[in-house]
Amino acid sequence: MNRAEIDTPHGPAFAELHCAAEGRAGLLLGHGAGGGINAPDLVAATHGATAAGVHVALVEQPYRVAGRRAPAPAAQLDVAWLAVARRLSTLWFEGLPLLFGGRSSGARVACRTAEAGEAVGVVCLAFPVHPPGKPDKTRQPELDAVHVPTLVVQGESDPFGQPRGAHLREIVRMPGDHSLKKDIPGISRVVEEWLHRILRPLDQLD
Repeated sequence: MNRAEIDTPHGPAFAELHCAAEGRAGLLLGHGAGGGINAPDLVAATHGATAAGVHVALVEQPYRVAGRRAPAPAAQLDVAWLAVARRLSTLWFEGLPLLFGGRSSGARVACRTAEAGEAVGVVCLAFPVHPPGKPDKTRQPELDAVHVPTLVVQGESDPFGQPRGAHLREIVRMPGDHSLKKDIPGISRVVEEWLHRILRPLDQLD
């Protein structure tokens, strides 16, 4: 397993590489606001992606690397994420299409940066549609702004709400809440199958 420290405008970030047997694409996965890259659903998504022939970089944002629990402002998260994506596109993923993803806050970052980072797809785990009990404070527009194939894996009883489906957006509802811990093998399977489907047309371009 390779690890790299990557300079960003907001301090060093950290990336951990999980290689697939073949390299069809590279997937960057970010953590939630208060959690790390070892969250069960991120590990499950990593297993599913590598089984689909996709290399995975688990990305730790600078505020976590610095030991802070409180997340940085959204603009800082996005800038740091794009800096990591640019570096990894040459360091580990040279010539490969890139996908962005993450859980909760990391899923929001992936959506907001997908266009600027030229991602060919987005994987959202437990997308926080709104703060618990505050449906009026919706983040649905962040999902709606993504115009590439998007997978959203959401707990059926997630207090952060349920996203809407749309053209190019597949919603898979799993048993459980925001933690997505109830069906870990199911997450791996869903991610693997979705990646196979969306990457098949790109494979034919090679």
